[in-house]
Amino acid sequence: MNDAAGPNPSRPPAWALLLAFGLVYTAWGTTYLAIKAGVKTLPPGLFGGTRLAAAGLLLFAYLVLKRAPLRLPRRDLVASAVAGLFLFVGGNGLVTVAEKTVDSGVASVLIATTPLWIALTEMAWPRGERLSARGWVGLFVGLAGVLVLLVPRLGDPAALLQDAGPLLVLGSAFCWSIGSVVLRYGRRGGAHLASASYQLMIGGAAQTALGLLLGEAGELTAERFTPSAVFAFFYLLVVGSLVGFLAYTWLLQHVSATLAGTYAYVNPAVAVVVGWLIGGETITGWIVGGLVVILAGVALVRRAERKSLPAVADEESVALGEAPALCRR
Repeated sequence: MNDAAGPNPSRPPAWALLLAFGLVYTAWGTTYLAIKAGVKTLPPGLFGGTRLAAAGLLLFAYLVLKRAPLRLPRRDLVASAVAGLFLFVGGNGLVTVAEKTVDSGVASVLIATTPLWIALTEMAWPRGERLSARGWVGLFVGLAGVLVLLVPRLGDPAALLQDAGPLLVLGSAFCWSIGSVVLRYGRRGGAHLASASYQLMIGGAAQTALGLLLGEAGELTAERFTPSAVFAFFYLLVVGSLVGFLAYTWLLQHVSATLAGTYAYVNPAVAVVVGWLIGGETITGWIVGGLVVILAGVALVRRAERKSLPAVADEESVALGEAPALCRR
């Protein structure tokens, strides 16, 4: 796999493109239920942190075997470290904790708001993009979708405060937006995959350390390593992390970032259906309504962003900044 930016002019056969899209949609759409299965018995900090660090090490080893460039300019290395903390300690860590009480389908729908938070973070960033009128409409539409999703909980505000799971998921999306913007403006020219490996190793190590500080090591008794929890760990490591990300970066070499980025619209729907079919979760009208309204808002915001991007923008760099990297979930 070539780490260089830009689509490949030789278009692969249709079956290869369909397979890659199927892998991305399946790999990233099923990660939410896998996380739910893992944190049912395993402590979230160690469950998520060790997996992230392992994914980073595997990617690093892959790059070593390919003799790919591993050195990053100092600015890129600092940006990768800061982004890794926001993406994987804040982004991955919060949603992993939240799924102890939040259904995987609901979590995926709330995570779909990430482009909305990215748009707001951009506005607060020096020389960041400003929302157009269409972008503001999309932002408010998307936030209205969050309210639709949370209507059953809003009837009892005290219960919402007692179970902060949905708020943690929104916090995860916000942390992911900060990390994405840091990558977009902080990196200058280092290799994408090398940067991703450093992000994963740094973020995973930090999340693991946090879990140890919170005393999660004492929870790792033999009976907690259930077959479903162990399977979830390796499924997320291999399928959710490596297979999904490698398929996504391959797509970016052969199709536009806009087309590859359709995962943002498909994955929440996949997660809701998988949670219902396999996880026994309930699909309510509020979930479906919230999903539709949020994705409509995201579509408006992303369309406004594409029109405002300069012609010389590195489309792959922007897409990778917003992608779930190797192991967002």
